[in-house]
Amino acid sequence: MLFSTLVASALALASTAAAAPSPQGYGKSDSLYKAMRSRGRSFIGTALTIRDNEPAEPKIIKQDFNSITPENAQKWESTEPSRGNFTLADSDRYVQYAKNNGLQIHCHNLVWHSQLPAWVTDGKFDNRTLIQVMEEHIKVLAGRYRGQCTRWDVVNEALNEDGTYRESVWYNTIGEAYLPIAFRLAAKYDKHAELFYNDYNLEYNNAKTEGAKRIVKLIKSYGVKINGVGYQAHLASEATPTAPGAAPDQKTLEAALRATADLGVDVVYTEIDLRMNTPATPEKLAVQAAAYERVAKSCLAVKRCIGMTVWGISDKYSWIPGVFAGEGAALIWDENYNKKPAYKGFLKGIVGR
Repeated sequence: MLFSTLVASALALASTAAAAPSPQGYGKSDSLYKAMRSRGRSFIGTALTIRDNEPAEPKIIKQDFNSITPENAQKWESTEPSRGNFTLADSDRYVQYAKNNGLQIHCHNLVWHSQLPAWVTDGKFDNRTLIQVMEEHIKVLAGRYRGQCTRWDVVNEALNEDGTYRESVWYNTIGEAYLPIAFRLAAKYDKHAELFYNDYNLEYNNAKTEGAKRIVKLIKSYGVKINGVGYQAHLASEATPTAPGAAPDQKTLEAALRATADLGVDVVYTEIDLRMNTPATPEKLAVQAAAYERVAKSCLAVKRCIGMTVWGISDKYSWIPGVFAGEGAALIWDENYNKKPAYKGFLKGIVGR
C-alpha cells in the first residue's frame, strides 16, 4: 500500500514537472546548492571527472553545485603508483578547478583497500614500515593541499556488511589502530580540513551502521580528530538483482544518520546515486524521483547533516552499468544532460515543500 502510494505521488510529481510551468518555484532559476544554503546547510556537490568534450558539465556545476569530489584523481593508484613516485598533476587540476570556480572540494581519499597499487598490497611490509608508508603518502597529499581541501575522506570502506572490519593490508598488518593512526596523520598534515570516515550501506541503520559508530568511538578514544561520517548512498530506487530492497524509507534513513551524528560528528551523503533496472520507464523514473526526495528530506531532518554529493552529473558516465549489469539510469540528468524527474524530487526534498 505504501509503495503504491509513493508511486502515485511520484507519478504526479513527474507529470506535473513535465507539463506545468515552474510548479512550486521550479524553473530556469532552480539551483540545488542555493536551495540547500537557504535551508542553512553547507553544500550540494557532485563527483567530477573533468571532460573537455562535455561543455554542459561546467554550466550545470555553476548552476547547481558548490562542491566537487574528484572521482578518481586522488586515489592511491593515481597519486603514488610506486613508492615515493608521486604523480599529482591530475589531482592538481581538480584542486585548481575548485579554486578557480569558488567551489568547496571534498578530497577523496587517503586510505582505502581498493585502487591500491600492488607495491602496497603485496609489499609484505611489517607494521612499522606500513605505518611509515601511510605517513609518507598522507604527508604528501594532505600537505600539498593543506588549507585547500574542505573535507578529506581519510579512511574509505573499512567495514564488512556485518559491521566487522574488512580484511585489508591495513587491517591485517596494523589492526584496527590503522584508523585512528590515519586520522592522526591527516590532522597533522592538514589542520584545516574536516576529516571523514566514508562507507556504503550505512543507510539501513543495521550492523554496518553500528560498525561506523564503533569507528567514531575508536578514533575519539585515541584523542584524535574526526569531524564526520560519509554515507555513500549508492542505493536502488526499486528492487534489483544487486539490491533486494529499494532505498530505505525516510524514518530509517534519518535513524541511520542520527546513529553517528548523535556521537557529536557531522554527517554527509557523499556519493548518492539511485539505480534501477534498465531501460528506464516513466513509472520507474517517478519512483526514483520519490526516492531522491526522501534521501534529501532525511538529510534536512537531521541537524548535523551538512551537505550532500551526487556521484556524477549525467547517466552517460555513471559507473553503475559497468559494475551492475542491467542496471543504471542512477543520476539526476540523463545521457543527454536533460533534467530527469529525479532532479525535481531531489530539489523538492531540499526545499521541504
